[in-house]
Amino acid sequence: MGRKTVYNNICTPELIAQISDENNELMEGFLEYLHSLDRSPNTIDGYKNDLEIFFVWNVQHNNNKFFIDFTKRDILKYQGYLLHELQHSSKRVRRLRSTISSMSNYIEAMMDDLYPTFKNIVNKIPAPDDVPVREKTILTDEMIQPLLDHLVEKKKYQQACALALALASGSRKSELLRFKTHYFTDDNIIFGSLYRTPEKIKTKGRSSRGKPLVKYTLVSKFKPYYDLWMEERKRLGIDIDDLFVVYRDGKWQPATITLLDSWADTFSNFLGIDFYFHSCRHRFTTYLSESGLPAEVIKNISGWESIDMVSLYNDSSVEDEFGKYFSKDGIKPAETKDLSDL
Repeated sequence: MGRKTVYNNICTPELIAQISDENNELMEGFLEYLHSLDRSPNTIDGYKNDLEIFFVWNVQHNNNKFFIDFTKRDILKYQGYLLHELQHSSKRVRRLRSTISSMSNYIEAMMDDLYPTFKNIVNKIPAPDDVPVREKTILTDEMIQPLLDHLVEKKKYQQACALALALASGSRKSELLRFKTHYFTDDNIIFGSLYRTPEKIKTKGRSSRGKPLVKYTLVSKFKPYYDLWMEERKRLGIDIDDLFVVYRDGKWQPATITLLDSWADTFSNFLGIDFYFHSCRHRFTTYLSESGLPAEVIKNISGWESIDMVSLYNDSSVEDEFGKYFSKDGIKPAETKDLSDL
């Protein structure tokens, strides 16, 4: 099964309706402020959900207190509730704290005429240590290749193509749905080894437009499965340009996140471990690193702004890294490769 996160559903419409008018005004003002900054709809929805959790807790456990009058003890009480009553992970608690801290910054900066003495007190309270609560899934070629072979054997060519694209491009789940069939032509191959999208694809970003980037895909890792899927599309008479599709309401339509999630469950069942598409992003980075590409090149292929992201996504162990530089003869020169070797 795909990795899933369970959040407590405590924000019923009845409880949300009990949030005080003055707290509702603060929340709505903050969300409107985010709109004015062109934050993405998903980002704003996330803030809204987090604030509803906070203010519903305030209704039930803190006498519906006006947020402007909160003390550090109130924030500490809320943090304890998240940790011990809802049993949220430390990472989730830190996210919920960050939301009310952001709202506090908004009040302090933009509403100082109404509340001149208000100060952000959230960060005065120590946050829980960021302790992982579950093992990260680390994929290897030895695990993935039998899965790809199985999908091909079962003629699940679209699933094989999606998995191969995730592994060969490091794209996020939402980004996979934005690829078009016409991206993968010989004219779009550079250095004999990389597909380069002829247009920028919307990737994760803070604004409603995301961060448009050119995306790169390893030809050798992807093309065999793309070719199989294109032959199947031809047989089925699929004529839309979206690479991944679903048949609904009597016609072929662009695939959805829900379809990819169902495929992730299929992959998990075969592998016997939690599969999630983001683990392919780690595998992509790890493969490039194992192949000897410099971190700066990996950063640019992945579209990251900081080289620190390379080490964050590289799943190689410390001893794997040692193996590049040490042998029975002592220290050896590191082997480097160019893109044509991939």
